[in-house]
Amino acid sequence: MTNMVDRVNRSSRAGGRSRDSAAKAGGDARRDRWRKHRIARRAEFVDAALRALAEHGPDVGMEDVAAAAGVTKPVLYRHFEDKADLYLALGRRGTEILFERLIPAINAELAPVPRIRMALDAFFSVIEEHPNLYRLLAHTPIADRPVDADVVAEDKEVIATAITALLGDYMRMLNMDSGAAEPWAYGIVGMVQNTGEWWLDKRTMSRDSVVEYLTQIIWAAIDGLTRQHGIVLDPDKPLDANKVVTLKAGPAKAGDTVAHESTGEPS
Repeated sequence: MTNMVDRVNRSSRAGGRSRDSAAKAGGDARRDRWRKHRIARRAEFVDAALRALAEHGPDVGMEDVAAAAGVTKPVLYRHFEDKADLYLALGRRGTEILFERLIPAINAELAPVPRIRMALDAFFSVIEEHPNLYRLLAHTPIADRPVDADVVAEDKEVIATAITALLGDYMRMLNMDSGAAEPWAYGIVGMVQNTGEWWLDKRTMSRDSVVEYLTQIIWAAIDGLTRQHGIVLDPDKPLDANKVVTLKAGPAKAGDTVAHESTGEPS
């Protein structure tokens, strides 16, 4: 009889644990579905904010975003703490759009001048298609934004770090002093950004024209420096090794940007 009671008790405890485990698994599944729903919903609202931004300009308000999304402002505020939170989400989306175009262009297995031209065109195509997004992120003060949440500054840092790695690898490959790679990279990024802002404001020439002018300026600097070291590069012939970089969105940290040679194998 005692053995029978023990077996019944053990079975009861096991059944209870099974029910608890099932309930926990069900709760986890519901939380996961809700989390995914909120992520998807938030992404939909960011897309609506991009549409509202294109229509209303950098002074777009939360009511404009809500109208574009087809919801009320209280619904919008369930997914964003405040206007600053929405602006930061827009900034992250802008970074995604930029890097989706810029990374393949920077890493293209092309001759030097076509590669430079493709990378520049990637940047200018983004600011041409989303001018108000760039103006919002670059020039609109956001009172409640954290001091370390400047998306444009973060992107500049990541891109400059990537170009530093790229130029440094090529300079070492050519037996040149790579110490100049970092100031050179930051100079290029600053020049391109300043020219982009001027072009957005003035529009005195086509995108193709401004890209071509910048391409020739950057190539002239590269060509002049290499010739000083007795190295003559063909602007229309791919280099022996194709150095590529990996970019990661967000504040640049040590190890975020890695330069390596293309081997034809997935990295």
